Amino acid sequence: MRISTKFAFLLQVFLPPVSYSSCPAMPATKPTLVIVSGAWHVPESYTKFTEALTTAGYHVHVPRLQSMNQDRPPTADLGSDTAFIRSYVQNLVGSGHQVVAIMHSYGGQVGTNALYGLGSGQPHLSGGVSHLIYMAAFAQPEGWSMVDKVEEFGQGDLIPLAFDFADDKTVVSRDAKGLLVGNTTLPEAEVDAYVQTLVRWNGQCMYDRIERTAWKDIPVSYIQTTLDMTVPFDYQKSMVELMRKAGREVKTFEVATGHCPNLTGTSEVVDAIKKILGDVE
Repeated sequence: MRISTKFAFLLQVFLPPVSYSSCPAMPATKPTLVIVSGAWHVPESYTKFTEALTTAGYHVHVPRLQSMNQDRPPTADLGSDTAFIRSYVQNLVGSGHQVVAIMHSYGGQVGTNALYGLGSGQPHLSGGVSHLIYMAAFAQPEGWSMVDKVEEFGQGDLIPLAFDFADDKTVVSRDAKGLLVGNTTLPEAEVDAYVQTLVRWNGQCMYDRIERTAWKDIPVSYIQTTLDMTVPFDYQKSMVELMRKAGREVKTFEVATGHCPNLTGTSEVVDAIKKILGDVE
């Protein structure tokens, strides 16, 4: 029997992620990490990354975005993902958690749109979002879509070459190993297993525009992937520059990987996160 979308939503908001909630409670000095996933990615896609973060002493949540529900035609979009992540994080901060959002790729659109007004120190919150970490992610102002960034660089004609859109607007990468994972020395079997976790996504999300900008009010850092063929390094640098021009201090860290450093540069990304959070032994 199919579980209703509403019931599934409530389960995800009010119950912690099954895969990772069984880890022991972490010291109060450690923030709670919420990974806001990229397109096509589901919690299983971040298993290696999550295990490394847990080993480093963090409590990690990886909620599955609504637009990755694989419904055809699609039943969820950027708005759905925004509402879901906002409710999920509100539940955490309302319980006193200090949350750090780690946003990957499309997850930057979601987190930017969803987390405004939830920063630490808000009088109506017992916890708060203490930091935004963009990881090869979209960090844009109000009114911008992912495709707008591509068009800004005059590369809109490359979209159908990189992505395979079906008539119902669901989409997959035409070359997940080459364009998403990129060059790596990891065993082919590990890369294949990662690619197998990726699911069909609502491609309309690429065209949906954000309405809010959380990075204007919450401390922000950016982990840049210098060999990225999906969100190129130049795109990433332009987004950092935009935030800095808006008066925000942005710490940056570079990793020489493709678009999925959670897989191909795991230790470097964990080290960067520890530095960002002042958690270096």
